[in-house]
Amino acid sequence: MDIPLFKVFMAESVTSTLGSVLQSGYVAQGQRVEEFEELLKDYTSTSLCASVNAGTSALHLALHLIREQAGDRNTILTIPLTCTATNFPILANGYDIRWVDTDPTTCNIDIQDLRRKLGPDVAGIMVVHWGGTPCDLDALKDVQDECERLYGYRPPIIEDAAHAFGAQWDNKMLGNHGNYVMHSFQAIKHLTTGDGGVLISPDYESHRRAKLLRWFGLDREKSPDMRCEQNVTEWGYKFHMNDINAAIGIENFKSIKSVVRKYKDNGLLYDGCLEGVRGVTQLKRPPLARSSYWIYTLRVERRDDFVKKLQGAGVACSRVHDRNDKHACLSKYRAVLPGTDEVCADMICIPCGWWMGPEDIDRVAGLISEGW
Repeated sequence: MDIPLFKVFMAESVTSTLGSVLQSGYVAQGQRVEEFEELLKDYTSTSLCASVNAGTSALHLALHLIREQAGDRNTILTIPLTCTATNFPILANGYDIRWVDTDPTTCNIDIQDLRRKLGPDVAGIMVVHWGGTPCDLDALKDVQDECERLYGYRPPIIEDAAHAFGAQWDNKMLGNHGNYVMHSFQAIKHLTTGDGGVLISPDYESHRRAKLLRWFGLDREKSPDMRCEQNVTEWGYKFHMNDINAAIGIENFKSIKSVVRKYKDNGLLYDGCLEGVRGVTQLKRPPLARSSYWIYTLRVERRDDFVKKLQGAGVACSRVHDRNDKHACLSKYRAVLPGTDEVCADMICIPCGWWMGPEDIDRVAGLISEGW
């Protein structure tokens, strides 16, 4: 394809830096990981960042961390329109799923259906910031208030922000609104470490536990012979990042502001170019949301013809993710979800990334404006 849907951003300086790390004699979690986390803390404006080996691991950790406060409550409210990496960690932690419908105007969680799905068994709420556009975090706090009033429990919110590095809600970076937040650094995300992620916790105690549990429950800062000298009080996982991935992230971080800016500029150009185009419905964005436009999603008439037109002209397009509730391993949780049915019938994603200039946006928008 002349214009791909995704493309890996890799700084030229990664090659020499990575070589020095590989030959250093130390490639596990070390100084490079600490340096990378400091960059994350500065960029996200929060000190509660724990890097991990994948975004999926961060979600798994968050679900584990809320178990104690959830007690006997065992249901996670979540949305099916997402990568399976969002919802499989729910099953891995032994929770049940209750599907919440998709808002077809945003591809994010339907707040009204979320209210309807509340109950005394709800342990937590998982939301996805589709395409990089934050869900209405103020409305979500209202839902937490309502659940606490009705059932005496305030369910923690876990934000799957795999699409949304650099996005903001109410002029604050994600991670500053009192929730657990996962960012992914997988290959095709805004920022890549090859693979990796970060968990931002809502409070210091959760962050402290996250840092312990990402590495078997051992405190790497406490004693030189930690494996032999420490008594693990809470078992953990092998979810930590290593210096190889961190070194890639450090070099790519040098360009992150300009990379995210290109996604945003391209998304805003599409917003204007595609407004009012026949056969196209653009997604809405809450007024307080500042999207990072990782993917640009449209709803289109005659989607198969639309795809044929763009791909025939060398422009990649795809649905990117399908609904998770179609999978056999989730069949017992199936529910009536009319909003999800509606949006899955006509949604499509077009290229929006750092590799595109204004002329590319004009070309894609022009192809769409011609009709299909």
